[in-house]
Amino acid sequence: MDAVTHSPEDSRRRELGAFLRSRRERLSPAEIGIATGARRRTPGLRREEVAMIAGVGTTWYTWLEQGRDVRPSVEVLTALCEALRLDAVEKRHLFILAGRQQPERRVAAPEKVDGTLLHMLQSLVLQPAYVVGRRWDVLAWNDAAAAVFGDYSLLEGDARNIVHLVFTSPHHRRLLIDWEELARVVLASFRAESAKYVGDPDFERLIALMMRSSPEFRDWWPRRDVARRLTGVKHVRHPTAGAMAFEHMSLSIDDGSDMRLIVYTPLPEQNSIAKLRKLLEAQPAERRSA
Repeated sequence: MDAVTHSPEDSRRRELGAFLRSRRERLSPAEIGIATGARRRTPGLRREEVAMIAGVGTTWYTWLEQGRDVRPSVEVLTALCEALRLDAVEKRHLFILAGRQQPERRVAAPEKVDGTLLHMLQSLVLQPAYVVGRRWDVLAWNDAAAAVFGDYSLLEGDARNIVHLVFTSPHHRRLLIDWEELARVVLASFRAESAKYVGDPDFERLIALMMRSSPEFRDWWPRRDVARRLTGVKHVRHPTAGAMAFEHMSLSIDDGSDMRLIVYTPLPEQNSIAKLRKLLEAQPAERRSA
C-alpha cells in the first residue's frame, strides 16, 4: 500500500490543530475560573469551553483542531491566544502555523557561507563561533568553536546538526552542564524557529531521525513547547580544560537566508579566557594556520 502523502499546507493545518490541542489540555479549568465536577475526565479544558471563552463556534473550533481547511482571522487567532493564555513566543508560533503575519515561504536553496562571513568568523579568535542554517546544520565554524565543542569537520550530514548533537552525542551530553534543562530549551527554540518550514522534507526527515535516535526527543517533541532563541550564559565542562562559562547570542545574517551566526564570549568566571587560550595553543599547527 502506498504511503499517504500530505501537502505542506495539510501538514501546517495538522500541526496547528495539534498545537491548539496541546495548549488546551495544558490549561486547567481552575486557572480560568471554571468549576469542575468529580466526573470530569478531559485533561485541561474542553473544546466547547475554549470556543466559549474565545467567542467562536464549538463546531468551527473542533474543525480547527482537526486540521480542516478553515482560515481563522487575525481577530479570532488573537481571541484564541487570550483564551489559551499563550505567551508571546507561543502566540507568534500560532500565528505562523495559521499562515498569518508570516514572511513569504522561501524555496529551500543550497546554503552557502560567503567569504566575507568566513573572514569575520575566523577573526573571532577568542570567541567560539559558528554559522547555522535554517535547519540548524553547522555550516562553518572557527578554531575556538572546534577547541571547545569538538571538531565539526569529523562529522557529516545530519551528525553536524545542533539538535542531533545535543540529543545524540555522548560528548555533548557530558560537555553541557545542566544538559536536560538546556536540551529542553534547544528543542523548544528549534520548534519555534522551524514553524515556517512545517512540511519541508528536510525538516521532516530530521525529525523522523531524531524520533528514532533519542528517547528524550521522542518524549518531548509531542509536547509542542516553544521558546525564543537561545541567549544568555552557557556553562560547559570541557574534558581537558574543565569548567568554563560563556555568554552566547544568536545573530541573524541579513542576506535573505535563515542563516545565523552563534557567538560565545568567554567570561572571567571559571578562568574561562585563560583556559580557552590554552586550548587554542594546544591545537595542531595545521589547524591554527588554516
